[in-house]
Amino acid sequence: MDENALIHDAQNGDLDAFNRLVLAYQDSLYNTALRILGDEDQAADATQEAFISAFRHITSFRGGSFKAWLLRTVTNACYDELRRKQRRPTTPLEPATDDDEEIESPRWMADTSMTPEQKSEADELEHAIQHCLNALPTDFRTVVVLADIQGLDYSEIADSIRTPLGTIKSRLARARLRLRECLQGFRELLPASFRLEEGSQA
Repeated sequence: MDENALIHDAQNGDLDAFNRLVLAYQDSLYNTALRILGDEDQAADATQEAFISAFRHITSFRGGSFKAWLLRTVTNACYDELRRKQRRPTTPLEPATDDDEEIESPRWMADTSMTPEQKSEADELEHAIQHCLNALPTDFRTVVVLADIQGLDYSEIADSIRTPLGTIKSRLARARLRLRECLQGFRELLPASFRLEEGSQA
């Protein structure tokens, strides 16, 4: 994919070019929204709003990391969703059916190579991580998702959420510390290699 060419064409109103960009980044944006909001439906809504906003404002993109630019858009959409709901999300990672029964194997965790025992352990770990993410203040949750899940560096995060670099570093260090403390309660679920080191860069 020639990303720069697609961006150029999209800036000139080529919807097909923009749709190819959507296909390339939709999973990344959706997963970011899901981690920040903790709710599948809200994440889907925020992702849709983010792409609508991105298309409307793509002429304002002036270079740099297009992924970081898109993540800023979806982060703003998540904040709008949280303000609209006027509450902090507490919904577990696994969505529920119409009968309020938990879906045991959500589609984004599907892995046919896993044994039933491995799948169960993976589901429990996802529950634990999302539980601890949900316990963070929104600003902390956002920076740790962008850094440790999406792999942005400090400067890209600062640009994505329009926050000073020093504030990003402070929030990320404090967020990782809180996550590490929270996850101690789920120590038996964590692989030996799982570490969230305060102040380290993902």
